[in-house]
Amino acid sequence: MSSFLTLPFWIGFLAATVRVATPLILATLGETFSERSGVLNLGIEGIMMFGAFAGFITVYLTKNLWLGVTLASLSGLLFGLFMAFLTVTLGLNQHVSGLGITIFATGLTYYFYRAIIGSPTVPPTITPFTAISIPLLSKIPIIGPVLFNQTIITYFALIAVPISGYLLFKTNFGLSIRSVGENPEAADAVGVNVYKIRYISLMIAGALMGLSGAFFTLAEFNMFLYDIVGGRGWVSIALVIFANWVPAKVFWGALLFGGIDAIGLRLQGTSISVPFQVYLMLPYVLTILVLIISARRASAPSALLKPYRRE
Repeated sequence: MSSFLTLPFWIGFLAATVRVATPLILATLGETFSERSGVLNLGIEGIMMFGAFAGFITVYLTKNLWLGVTLASLSGLLFGLFMAFLTVTLGLNQHVSGLGITIFATGLTYYFYRAIIGSPTVPPTITPFTAISIPLLSKIPIIGPVLFNQTIITYFALIAVPISGYLLFKTNFGLSIRSVGENPEAADAVGVNVYKIRYISLMIAGALMGLSGAFFTLAEFNMFLYDIVGGRGWVSIALVIFANWVPAKVFWGALLFGGIDAIGLRLQGTSISVPFQVYLMLPYVLTILVLIISARRASAPSALLKPYRRE
């Protein structure tokens, strides 16, 4: 118990919180873009899974981490494009389309992994991204090792939060996205191309989800496992509601979930005798509590789940 009172413990915990929150930040920002345009993307879990695989297999075959990041994001973008075709062009049910994409992407991942790697006893590994210490900033007491000694994907996630907020609330493009998500008929009447905006939003969302998945195999771990995403896509959907579709709140919500996950990992290394399954369960219990508490005050975009057909 004495380890809880030490500064290194808390610095390590906070740094781990930021690291664990990284895929949640990226995936939830992606889902925010999607839902702000009026489309609920339940394909997020499958897109993250395929992104994790695409990034890993690319690096495994080419040894190029940046190519892995690129193809993971591109794979997510293509799934976003597919989701847009199903829900925007064909006007299919968004719940069914999203779940279908999750099942399809997950099955595709398992198939390609077995076709390329097989079923080895010991999973193959790669050399992942390592933490980069930013000169001067990483030397700031407490804040430095927490925020400025992370991997490049984490830095991108942190920068993506204010960029997403600026795009959604300070630009004409963001205004178009929000208009389409609130009242597509009115947006269309003033010259906004509803179909185009929703397509672009879903492609941005997919790219962020694919990158989120790639974080697991290219930064947090150095291998691909079948349960590597671990339901974090579903957690991200809950986080969107918790954040009320606002990027800045997405950041704090992701840190909350990341902190619960990180403290569980830290406590497993202490003398506290609690089954590790309890620690694994905590983030998902919190997800349920967040949905119960946040659902009543959440103000979802008015046109969410509603297909648009031009008169």
